[in-house]
Amino acid sequence: MPALPQPSLPAATGGGAQLREQAYADIKRRIIACELAPGAQINEGALGTLLGLGRTPIHQALHRLEMEGLVTILPRKGIVVAPLSLDEVLDMIEVRACNETLCVRLAAERVRPAELAAMRHLLGEAPALLAAHDVPALMALDLRFHSAISAAARNTVLADLLRRLHEQQARFWFLTLSEAGHSVRIHDEHQDILAALERHDPDAAAAAMQRHIDDFRRAITRAL
Repeated sequence: MPALPQPSLPAATGGGAQLREQAYADIKRRIIACELAPGAQINEGALGTLLGLGRTPIHQALHRLEMEGLVTILPRKGIVVAPLSLDEVLDMIEVRACNETLCVRLAAERVRPAELAAMRHLLGEAPALLAAHDVPALMALDLRFHSAISAAARNTVLADLLRRLHEQQARFWFLTLSEAGHSVRIHDEHQDILAALERHDPDAAAAAMQRHIDDFRRAITRAL
């Protein structure tokens, strides 16, 4: 799943490229967090007023988000936030399961000591975030952990595929992290994956990753 983009500044400043990125990051964050609800209509003018941005960066950001499947632009009808589809996310989970278990197998064989230490340090941040019920920060941590595994696998094609899958699943991931107890289970699953990587055990790493993905499948089925 991708990290939640940081909120924009209340008053927009800077060049056109900066404003486009600001609009894109803020709108995407609101969609992922379901502040812009699935199926909701988007009014460009009202959104621009809310974000303190002009029509052009808002318009360009929405077209970029359409390419990512987060909004749908209907000619003469307007713009809507893409609805959440259980069938769609289950299809993505099937693809993710095949590729992420391969990724973690490669990582178990290729990971370096410094990378393992960095992963262990990263997971050490989780208890404080769990205590604070900080869902956006937990999402960001999850992405950083999976990205670290992809880097350790040393396969750029696989890493790019998994990055795009995580981005597409971000809204679903946000919903499951809001479920009582699921965030704690995710942390435990991450610990199991890391322990297998530290042992350089590809079979155990793949099995732990499969359990992690299966738990996500069950959680999203309950949420939807």
